[in-house]
Amino acid sequence: MTSLPPAPESATLDTPQTSELARLGLGFAASKLLLSALELGVFSALAQTADGSAEAEELRAALGLHPRAASDFFDALTAVGLLERQYGRYRNSDTAQQHLVRGPDYQGGFLEGAGFVLYPAWGRLTEALRTGEPQAEGDFEAMLSDPQARRMFLAMQDSLSQPLIPHLLAALDWSGYATLTDVGGARGNLAARIVRERPGLTATVFDRPQNAGPCAEHTADLGVADRTAFVGGDFFTDALPPADVVVIGHVLADFSRDERRALIEKAYAAVHAGGTLLVYDPMNGDKPELASLIASLHMLVMTPAGAGYHPDHCAGWMEQAGFTGVTSRPLPLGNTLLAARKPTAATS
Repeated sequence: MTSLPPAPESATLDTPQTSELARLGLGFAASKLLLSALELGVFSALAQTADGSAEAEELRAALGLHPRAASDFFDALTAVGLLERQYGRYRNSDTAQQHLVRGPDYQGGFLEGAGFVLYPAWGRLTEALRTGEPQAEGDFEAMLSDPQARRMFLAMQDSLSQPLIPHLLAALDWSGYATLTDVGGARGNLAARIVRERPGLTATVFDRPQNAGPCAEHTADLGVADRTAFVGGDFFTDALPPADVVVIGHVLADFSRDERRALIEKAYAAVHAGGTLLVYDPMNGDKPELASLIASLHMLVMTPAGAGYHPDHCAGWMEQAGFTGVTSRPLPLGNTLLAARKPTAATS
């Protein structure tokens, strides 16, 4: 048999570069492993067993999976570090047990919603890039009227805001403030948790009227219903509830530049003289950061006009509205927090 000459180096398929390209190109598969595991309840099912573990057949039957690929699925979750396998039994990794089992510490709310909404929309990213049109299916108002869809949406909002709360608490000397308004506060998770940490504070959540019931229920569960009110309305047609501190978080990125300016002007009217406006969003600074840029592209596939924006632009809108002393600090998950003061001589 005649030996073939070695392939030229340029034709080698298994190089660090091509392996990285393959990992990047197939990243959607690893993502879907986690999203499907959350949808199926894999981690919660394991946590509910007597010793926190199960054989493949036991877990397959509990989840109602077809036998064809269940073991491969569980092994793939093991390979990405979400499950552990020993002596033929699977159990949650420490990370999955702490964050992905349903309960008080569950951090999968945003990811569950991402599996249902963002994953299909990102599958049409090319079309969005060509047309500038959102690719998400369904209507926002219809979603708010559907209790199940609304619960998932509100859980997504909680998961997005929860990691930021310690940073917002550290951003201000809250002892000088008595009232807080959270604009677009969903079911009041951020406002309620800030109030719980600052006993002298009362809060108002301003959002669509459909979220009044969920907000009352959630703030009661957190033990601060007596210090957290809800006002239903529309950002662009109704006045924002006045307060010493107004928070606009994960809101401006949903809208056009002109709409952002309009909301900041309304916030200036709502902030008491000497008070503070806090704005946080994925903001794209001078150095490209993947997390904030992906969040910006979320807005492309999900909204008609939303996008990330430069923090300097937001600072300019604040100053044009009359705020002073704008400061900026990075937040987790690609977010940036801007704080601005309303002069004490200003009239509310």
